[in-house]
Amino acid sequence: MQLSKRLEPLSSNVFADMDMAKARAKAAGQDLIDLSLGSSDLPAPPHALAAIAQSLQDSATHGYCLFSGTQAFRQAAAQWYNNKFGISVDSETEVLALIGSQEGTAHLPLAVMNPGDFALLQDPGYPSHSGGVHLAGGQIYPMPLLAENNFLPVLADIPQSVLAQAKMMVLSYPHNPTTAIAPLSFLQETVAFCQKHNLVLVHDAPYIDFIFDTFSEAPGKQTLAPSIFQADPEKTVSIEFFTMSKSYSMGGFRIGYAIGNAQLIQGLRQVKACIDFNQYRGIFNGAIAALTGPQEVVRETVDIFRQRRDIFVKALENIGWPVPMPSATMYVWAKLPELWANDSVGFCVNLVENTGVAVAPGVGFGKAGEGYVRFALVHKAEILSRAVEKIAGFLQL
Repeated sequence: MQLSKRLEPLSSNVFADMDMAKARAKAAGQDLIDLSLGSSDLPAPPHALAAIAQSLQDSATHGYCLFSGTQAFRQAAAQWYNNKFGISVDSETEVLALIGSQEGTAHLPLAVMNPGDFALLQDPGYPSHSGGVHLAGGQIYPMPLLAENNFLPVLADIPQSVLAQAKMMVLSYPHNPTTAIAPLSFLQETVAFCQKHNLVLVHDAPYIDFIFDTFSEAPGKQTLAPSIFQADPEKTVSIEFFTMSKSYSMGGFRIGYAIGNAQLIQGLRQVKACIDFNQYRGIFNGAIAALTGPQEVVRETVDIFRQRRDIFVKALENIGWPVPMPSATMYVWAKLPELWANDSVGFCVNLVENTGVAVAPGVGFGKAGEGYVRFALVHKAEILSRAVEKIAGFLQL
C-alpha cells in the first residue's frame, strides 16, 4: 500500500519524537511535568459549562448542526469583536464557526491556493500553518523572525520572484512561540504590502487577550493586542482567527471562529462543508455564554498566567538562565545555554528522559527556532518551581 505523496512533507515531526521521549520517561518511572503543550490547566467558565449541561437535556440539540444552526454563535462572535475593537462585523457573511482556529488555518489554503503557489509563513511559527499549505500543494517561503527585529518579519527581504507566485501571508500575534506583540503600525504596513501584492493576509490571533503589561504606541493603555481589522477595517484582504481555547480555557471543546473578508469566509465555508457538520449545538451554547457573559474570567485567567510568568522567569534567572520577560501569551521563549545552542531536540529529549520535565524544542516551530525552547506555563506555580529545580540539576550534569 502506498499513501499519498502529499503526506511526505508531514512525515517529519519533532513533536512526535518528543511524545515518544515522554513515553520513555514515564515508562522509566519519571514523574512527568509537561510544559511542552499549550493546553490550559484552568477550568472553563462555570456559566459556559452550565449552558452545555442544560443543552444535554434538550434532544433538539442532538442532531446535525448546519450553517444556519450556528447563527446565534456567529452573532455573539460579531458582537464580541465590536465590543472589543469597535469593528462592525456582518455575522451572516463575515463570520464562520470553526472546530478551533487550527481547523481554519489548516483548511484556508485549500480555498485560496493552487498547487505551486507560495505562502509566506513566519519562521518560527505554528505547525498547522505549514501543514495546511503542504496539503494544498503549495510552496512555503519562510519569513525569519529574529530577536534583533523584535520577532517581526522584514517584508522588504521577500524576493520579488516569490511575491510573483505568492497567494497568502500568515501572521500570528501575540506570537506563538516567541511571545512577541506586533504593534498596530506593523500590521498597517503589512496590510498595505498585501494589498500591493494581491496577497490574502491571514492573522491567527488566539492570544489577543493574553497581554500581561500595558501595550500601546500612543498615550493611554491597551490591554488587548491589535486586531488585524484595526489595520484593515474594510476587510479588503484579511481574515482573522480566534479560539475559545486560551481566553476561556475551552481547548477540549474545540470551538473557534474566523472573521474576515466575505469572499474568504465563503471560500473557507465551502471547504468546511465537505468535511464536517459543525460541533454539537450544546458546545455552541456554552461558547455563546462565554462570549456574552461576565468577562472577569478572562482577566482572572490572564492574571494567573502573569503570576506564573513572573515566578518562572525569576526562578530561571536564579539558576543562571536569564530569559526575556514575555509580555504576552502563556509561554516563555528561552535561548538555550551554550552547550545546547544548536540542538534543541537533543536538549528536550535528554531533559525529559533525565528529569521528567518536557518542553518544546524551538526547531519544531521552524529552522529559525533552533537554539530556543518553549516553556508552556500550564501548571500551578509550585509545579513550575519544581520543574526549574529539576532543570537546574540537569544543567549541572
